Amino acid sequence: MINSLNAEVDCKLEFIRKALIETGATALRLRGTDWFAWATAGASHTVLLTAETGVAELLIAADTAWVLTDEIEAQRLQDEELPANFQMHIYPWADVAKREAFVKEITGGGNVMSDRPIHPQETAIVTSLQSRKQTMMSSELERYRRVGRLASEAMTEVLSAAKPEWTEYQLAGAGAEALWARGLHPALTLVAGERRLPLYRHATATAEQIGKQAMLVFCARGNGLYANLTRFVYFGSIEKQHSELHRQVREIEATALDLCRPGVSLNAVYYTLKQAYEQHGYPQAIREHHQGGTTGYLAREVVANPATSDILAANMAVAWNPSLSGAKIEDTFVIGSDGKLENLTFDPNWPSVEVSGRLRPVPKIV
Repeated sequence: MINSLNAEVDCKLEFIRKALIETGATALRLRGTDWFAWATAGASHTVLLTAETGVAELLIAADTAWVLTDEIEAQRLQDEELPANFQMHIYPWADVAKREAFVKEITGGGNVMSDRPIHPQETAIVTSLQSRKQTMMSSELERYRRVGRLASEAMTEVLSAAKPEWTEYQLAGAGAEALWARGLHPALTLVAGERRLPLYRHATATAEQIGKQAMLVFCARGNGLYANLTRFVYFGSIEKQHSELHRQVREIEATALDLCRPGVSLNAVYYTLKQAYEQHGYPQAIREHHQGGTTGYLAREVVANPATSDILAANMAVAWNPSLSGAKIEDTFVIGSDGKLENLTFDPNWPSVEVSGRLRPVPKIV
């Protein structure tokens, strides 16, 4: 396992160094949680879950690759997170200037690419590397499958145990606990109960009881990779009008999934969803919530809209979340080289129906 991680990192360092030659940059500096995880084959520099950056950075030059971190964090990162491909530069936590002096020494004051440029000599990462980050290697897909399976199992466990008298806070908390118990970061746990479900697309949890029905949404992060999924639970029975809304959302989603194959642009999928909403009698629905897009080391790498001409490729992950008032659907898929989709967040223990040749989740009645 360790050897495969080191080989993956070596491959990525090779990609990076080719980009340095192509651009004439002296080094690549990576600050973001997403890029740190990608370049280190799934390591984490996260302490504060809500932060986009962490307690270490990467500095990659033509012949060296460094982890820049302070004396507080260095030992734990070495012991528990980092592969052997990196050297350490450790500086006093109260003297960040020493880190910057080291970067200047290594780069000679030349141009530096960065995922989050903040200094005058820093420029944005080139498109070729952005695309590479979104295209999964086989070792990444192995980790992603595990993350997706664990996230979907946590979802099934929590909604199977949920009670109508639970508050939305309780349901969100149970979701977060189930993810943590499996070693996953609960990056997002949205909850909407009976009253709030038809009102808000992004329903953060409240102290209200969930009542007769509830929606739970996960963005679960493991090894830097995001498993995104949405499920619904109904207590006792589901009304015909609600069942119909969920059926229509499944059909709308199918139009997007059918189009997800190598060579298709994200805005083409967006316009396909727009047309599907219109055909089902909901012309405004495309404006009421974003529809998803590519995923991976961010919950959404690129959110599809009319201007996103980014092209889908084999081994890219997508997560679409079409919705109507009171109904939504979402799973995380990987596009195969044959154009077929692999559902990373499928749980055979959750009820499903076949739609356009795929098993898709339906609300669970308990």
